[in-house]
Amino acid sequence: MVTTRGGRRRLFFVPWDPELADAFPLERQRSMQRILVIGSGGAGKSTLARQLGRRLGLPVIHLDQHYWQPGWVETPRAVWQERVRQLIQRERWVMDGNYSGTMEMRLAAADTIVFLDTPRWRCLWQATRRYLRFRGRSRPDMSPGCPERLPLAFLWWIWRYPRARRPGLLARLQAVEPSQRVVVVRSTREARRFLNSVSPMSV
Repeated sequence: MVTTRGGRRRLFFVPWDPELADAFPLERQRSMQRILVIGSGGAGKSTLARQLGRRLGLPVIHLDQHYWQPGWVETPRAVWQERVRQLIQRERWVMDGNYSGTMEMRLAAADTIVFLDTPRWRCLWQATRRYLRFRGRSRPDMSPGCPERLPLAFLWWIWRYPRARRPGLLARLQAVEPSQRVVVVRSTREARRFLNSVSPMSV
């Protein structure tokens, strides 16, 4: 475990952290069986999850597909908790999504956690671009019957994320188990570098 002063976990930042080259040696990559991708709306979670799934040969779980029912109907809380509990019990996966009510159980189940710390302006731009691309139909990582939308409440949530959500999430990531790997990715270039740091032979 890599720590900083005071015994706090050191998060691996891409690409400036010189230890990143040693962060994913082959023996550690073989333990990358359950990867959780988290971050603000519009950060690119589903895209990175698909890329990791293809590169590592892992099944991809988009939580949006399991939460939303046709017509943008939410899954009841108790049903959702049990559904996520069953999903994380699978042996291997790359999972993307926020859903704070199930974050703790997903963090505990993951061996690798990737936090997309994408700038607010880019999240807003990517969410808008996604809406324009899929307007009137469901995007691939969403449930059927849920045509793409861009409500003001969602844009406001993205705007507030850096102050309302990010500090608490970073603090929580500092407290994960020593055996878990945490990587913070802050741009598309860094995401590519992270992908290049993991080997298709790691599973």
